[in-house]
Amino acid sequence: MSDQNLPDFLQTLQTAEYDYPLTDESIALYPLKERDLSKLLVFRKGHISHAGFREISDFLPEKSLMVFNNTKVIPARLHFQRETGSWIEILITAHQLEKINDGVVMNCDCIIGNKKKWKPDEFLRIRHVENGTELELQASWLNRDEDRVAITWTPQNLAFVEVLSLFGEMPIPPYLNREADETDKTNYQTVYAKEEGAIAAPTAGLHFTERVLQSLTHKGVKTTWLTLHVGLGTFRPMKSEKVAEHEMHPEEVVIPRQAIVDLVQNEGPVIAVGTTSIRSLESLYWLGTEVLVNGNFPDFLETSNPYQWSSRAFRASEVWQGLLDWMDKNNRNDLRFFTRLYIMPGYSFRVVKGLVTNFHQPKSTLLVLISAFLGSAWKEVYDEALRENYRFLSYGDSSLLLPNG
Repeated sequence: MSDQNLPDFLQTLQTAEYDYPLTDESIALYPLKERDLSKLLVFRKGHISHAGFREISDFLPEKSLMVFNNTKVIPARLHFQRETGSWIEILITAHQLEKINDGVVMNCDCIIGNKKKWKPDEFLRIRHVENGTELELQASWLNRDEDRVAITWTPQNLAFVEVLSLFGEMPIPPYLNREADETDKTNYQTVYAKEEGAIAAPTAGLHFTERVLQSLTHKGVKTTWLTLHVGLGTFRPMKSEKVAEHEMHPEEVVIPRQAIVDLVQNEGPVIAVGTTSIRSLESLYWLGTEVLVNGNFPDFLETSNPYQWSSRAFRASEVWQGLLDWMDKNNRNDLRFFTRLYIMPGYSFRVVKGLVTNFHQPKSTLLVLISAFLGSAWKEVYDEALRENYRFLSYGDSSLLLPNG
């Protein structure tokens, strides 16, 4: 059901409008051996040009501030073999630690493959021997209807992330139609990944290397970091006929104080690295307007909020200073919130002037975002990329979108 709080013009957008002919041959199953050797399509003020990703600093406007998402993908896919020989696959999409007596249990929201085979009272186990010590991971049902699972492990002195690194696989996108292998542990991670918690990579960042980051510094481009833990919604296709009827999953965002300081001091255009960064920044703007209007920083942004608040005319610089003042007053080192922001054509961008991003799936919310950012020119960009044999999706090539030059 569509959000009744959304304006009428959004209710008419048809999912079919965001389709294009993507063949299997155009999908990159693996990245290039040197990630910064990928192609770069540059769209600037209606004009398209082509370059290599290593040259990206040459195309960035002066005094740009690039904003990166430093989330780190956890190996959240687990495979359990039942005593009958059949396999159960568990993909952890969210988790929360709970202490019970002298031990701990991780309560997890999951996507479960072969669910019908897993009986309500059945315990699943994986065992592994490391340096003569036997390690065991166990899964049991918490709520079968809601796909909630309890996971415990021994020895319990191991952190959950350590456990996943021993037993789990990287949750590479399902559209790759292959099993994850050892190379994905490095390839499906940005070189600046730091904050663990994502189940999908912020793939625009996969092209960056230390060499490219250094070239940004030499060009005078400033950089800053935030965290959005990419969730299941990244791979969730739009199945509804109307764009607005698609429900966005909430994703957790953490903005450190330094990022706010960098935004306050910024004198040039803000360039988001990836759709996760653009959603984080635009979400932050709207929550920041609440600080200016009501004096409180909300911990959740609903899909309809920006469309309801679109008449607010605060400059981004006012919002950033207001947030910094609020953080100092409340002794906060970071801002934490969840967002359901759904950027659709007609959305009013308040922060981001440029975007680095890969080429996205047909009929996806990410493609809808690109359409909102470029207008109808998104079709020209994607037609050109297909014509020039660009590699598509997570491990594919990149683009730099500067609609206003």
